[in-house]
Amino acid sequence: MNDKMYIHEFIDVTGHNRARYMHHMTANFSPIAQEERDQLCFGVWGVVGSTAWWPGVVNLWEEDGWDGLASSFRHELGHPSLQDPKLAAWWAAAAEMRSGGVDRLLLPAPWTRTIEELCADGVRGEVYAHERITVPPGDAAGFLERVRDQAVPHYGRFGWDLAGAWRTALGDDSECFLLWAVPDYERWAAFEAANDADRASGGWKTRLRDTARSFQRILLVDAPLSPMRIGRQPARSDRTEDWAE
Repeated sequence: MNDKMYIHEFIDVTGHNRARYMHHMTANFSPIAQEERDQLCFGVWGVVGSTAWWPGVVNLWEEDGWDGLASSFRHELGHPSLQDPKLAAWWAAAAEMRSGGVDRLLLPAPWTRTIEELCADGVRGEVYAHERITVPPGDAAGFLERVRDQAVPHYGRFGWDLAGAWRTALGDDSECFLLWAVPDYERWAAFEAANDADRASGGWKTRLRDTARSFQRILLVDAPLSPMRIGRQPARSDRTEDWAE
């Protein structure tokens, strides 16, 4: 039973700073967040620009449920600056590498795995498929159950492993996110070719078209210190330069 909460972030990176930004998030920030907020890094990925905007990053953070999220918000926002004063230098450095972003709070499907479970299971992809689906209001939880029953076997034929299934909180239960770990680019390509041929076969693509209001799949690649790549949480020992906290 996954009772965690998640913060999903689309980040706009400026200039040639994507690699620096991803290291700043994982090595410089995540160890502090683990200790002070009980916040785990679920993943940091670079967006494959040919499939979406560029240069982009997706961050995903795992919080200890609603109560953990409330404590994390207080830790961050309980100051006149609305920022943790201990992270002033970190925020200043991050601001030089990004222009903004869009965040969401996500609720997991109760059966989806936590990041510690995924690492223990050795889940990893050369590439990841990130899917955003909108459904009629109120249908998000039901859609995720259909994903488990119908999509997982379909994608699994190509070796894709469902690494996460979530619905967006604070809304009308009409948006879902799926994250698939894809073993290699060849099996991504094989899936896409077969999926395109599924126009009228009654397969998952047809069922998705009949139930979803919109659908988008983009590709992501692990940051060097993303947990599924290294099998653990980022640590201070991963830093490549001195960082004064």
